[in-house]
Amino acid sequence: MIRCLAIDDEPLALQQIAAYIGKVPHDTVDAIFCDINMPDLNGMDFIKSLPSAPLVVFTTAYSEYAVEGFRVNAVDYLLKPFGLQDFLRAANRLRERLAASSAPEAPQSADGDDSLFLKTDYRIVKVSIADIRYVEGMSEYLKVWVRGERKPVVTLLSMKKMEERLPDSFMRIHRSYIVNLNMIREVSKNRIVLDADTELPVGEVYREAFQRYLDAKSLAK
Repeated sequence: MIRCLAIDDEPLALQQIAAYIGKVPHDTVDAIFCDINMPDLNGMDFIKSLPSAPLVVFTTAYSEYAVEGFRVNAVDYLLKPFGLQDFLRAANRLRERLAASSAPEAPQSADGDDSLFLKTDYRIVKVSIADIRYVEGMSEYLKVWVRGERKPVVTLLSMKKMEERLPDSFMRIHRSYIVNLNMIREVSKNRIVLDADTELPVGEVYREAFQRYLDAKSLAK
């Protein structure tokens, strides 16, 4: 069963979690199930105060805390009232996170790594680098727009970190945009056209480097 610490100011909620723990048919996992809204100490603040980040699942009746829970690297977020199936889902994610953290780092292939694993919505999604159209920065998060997908992959990551990870076929063209150079269809008046619905600006700071790229690829005299 799961070996864990349950924190909640409601006795009935603690009893429910204890009952669910007894029904989980898995190996031992160390974790914290923590309520957020409590009278003496906010659960989110408590987790942030710990010297090392534990495996944590937040339990709360307030959905607006979901983004903040993602920011502190929570494994899952259970919205009260939750049932056994929701709890089992969280237990499985705890085991997956523990297995991922203890697994040895996979070596890169000789011809280079061709994919990224991005954490999004408490999942880890594999994205082919060649399918990334562009990356859009938004505060502490990134939107990774992928070919064939209507919605972006949203992940907690800095533009600098993403820029360092992507190959030379990508270029930072704006403080908020990294573009896959292979996806460019047209360049017009300091704007890059990817398709009929997507145009990206070229920022002044990045304009000279982008122009050098165009000059190197141009056949015009």
